[in-house]
Amino acid sequence: MNPETKRKLMGVSTATLCTALFKRGLRNQFIQDVRPLNAGLPNMVGPAFTMRYIPAREDLNPITVFQDRAHPQRKAVETCPEGAVFVMDSRKDPRAASAGSILVSRLMKRGVAGVVTDGGFRDSPEIARLPFPAYHNRPSAPTNLTLHQALDIDVPIGCGDVAVWPGDIVVGDAEGVIVIPAAIADEVATEAVEMTAFEDFVSEKVMEGRSILGLYPPTEESSRTEFAAWRAGNGR
Repeated sequence: MNPETKRKLMGVSTATLCTALFKRGLRNQFIQDVRPLNAGLPNMVGPAFTMRYIPAREDLNPITVFQDRAHPQRKAVETCPEGAVFVMDSRKDPRAASAGSILVSRLMKRGVAGVVTDGGFRDSPEIARLPFPAYHNRPSAPTNLTLHQALDIDVPIGCGDVAVWPGDIVVGDAEGVIVIPAAIADEVATEAVEMTAFEDFVSEKVMEGRSILGLYPPTEESSRTEFAAWRAGNGR
């Protein structure tokens, strides 16, 4: 992805990005019921690399399938591009794990930017200790094979009720994960930086005791003038 766009997205919140996308008519880009295992990490930013699970069928999904070097889950872990975010469609079902600490650690060591599932991770305490962004619904000890069958990689998927196309830009923060269509990622990132500067100004004034009326939104000219001066003084 554009390195400057990535730099911008590293410094903005998913909440701000939701508003920027809403202005463009996109109302459903925030992945539902997905949370970070380690909320203290910097933003996760990267293009989506996807994998789709379907309901497991017992005769096709024994534990011996992992002996196949081309098994979709194993292949995805070993081919997810450096700097990408690995996003899994687990049908919003966390009763069986989408992956565990070994696979997540492998993604980290390969230079992947992060991992997201609308299901669950096993070994979640170990994953939470890694310096690596990982988002899931809730912990889940059973192997994915008990309920999920990995089928496709690098295809359009649904994750937490959001459509994710390969190459869409995925951003995660302490609140959750949002998906930005690739075609508008540059302009959305630029607007989000502008919005963040204004919101920081507003937060500072509110903490000083200021009313939000006329300030947020800046319906008074004096607020716009004051923001311009604040921005110049703070190098924003």
